[in-house]
Amino acid sequence: MKIQMVDLFSQYNKIKSQIDIGIQEVIDTSTFINGPQVNLFADELETYNQVEHVIPCANGTDALQIAMMALGFKAGQEVIVPAFTYVATVEVIALLGLIPVFIDVNPDTFELDVQQLEMRKTSNTVGIIPVHLYGQCSNMEFILSFAKENNLKVIEDAAQAIGADYMFSSGSVSKAGTMGEIGITSFFPSKNLGCFGDGGAMFTNDKNLAEKLKIISNHGQKKKYVHESIGVNSRLDTIQAAILRVKLKHLDEYSKARNLVAEKYDKEFSKISEIKIPTRVPNSTHVFHQYTIQVKGEIRQEFKDFLQENGIPSMIYYPIPLHMQVAYQGFGYKEGDFPVAEDLCTKVLSLPIHTEMKSDEQDYIIHTIKKYFNG
Repeated sequence: MKIQMVDLFSQYNKIKSQIDIGIQEVIDTSTFINGPQVNLFADELETYNQVEHVIPCANGTDALQIAMMALGFKAGQEVIVPAFTYVATVEVIALLGLIPVFIDVNPDTFELDVQQLEMRKTSNTVGIIPVHLYGQCSNMEFILSFAKENNLKVIEDAAQAIGADYMFSSGSVSKAGTMGEIGITSFFPSKNLGCFGDGGAMFTNDKNLAEKLKIISNHGQKKKYVHESIGVNSRLDTIQAAILRVKLKHLDEYSKARNLVAEKYDKEFSKISEIKIPTRVPNSTHVFHQYTIQVKGEIRQEFKDFLQENGIPSMIYYPIPLHMQVAYQGFGYKEGDFPVAEDLCTKVLSLPIHTEMKSDEQDYIIHTIKKYFNG
């Protein structure tokens, strides 16, 4: 039995005719750059996300960089970011000459620990980047309130949580990535809404910010050859937009399929004392970009090797916290500064979860894991 972390080919086969038609339309018109499908996709994603403006770009990392440039962050200013996340979030902070201010995370939900915001903020802090890790939203009600009180900008990294809903205490509901000044996402193929290459987008409800994001992402020009600001070259290819238009129609269906897999895992693994199943936050739905357990004790590598020997892939997202990565040691952090992030890096393990998982495949994974722990 061939088990995969993500089965993109089977997903494609289900919608093959729609995808192929979309790609062929682009080829027939040869509008490979800035073709009509790019704007159509942006409009459709605006409707889905209930956000005023969607600005597509080349990838999620570019989206983060363009967002910080549009907000006017200056070299030497500080941006608060979780110590436990993918490197792209802090990478662009460093590239722009900004200073990453790491903050620890919640040991159960992996989200940024909002109780530490006050002690990490300084007079030089200009922004916060909450990361909606693995598929559910951070504590946005607290973060937005704190940011407003302290005149900070919020950039939501929703690369792993597109489609998730956040419920405010007032009863209002917002999509992941649409609550801060700017939200960003990635369309990397394995993402919940993934294309067949690289892609990304930025979200905002601010008309002026939307205009800045568009200009910066297009070489700083509003009119061809007239450059109003320093910009970058970051475009979503028309073929990728055509693919994403098809897949967007299935996004809620994909989220539902992932949740069914997660619920079955929960039911079986909650009985295994050595495994801690993912904790759901109370104010967010979960779209399960990853199903990430915590393996207690010193057995994770042995357990991972056992799964591999039995044909089951798994991944460690992430093995080293950002403040301990060689590239970022120049910012003055050391081992022990963020104990939760450091501890999680020794425990987390993501299991196969995707939209096309068959019942017998999941049963085999569950049976194999039970065999390891229970004999």
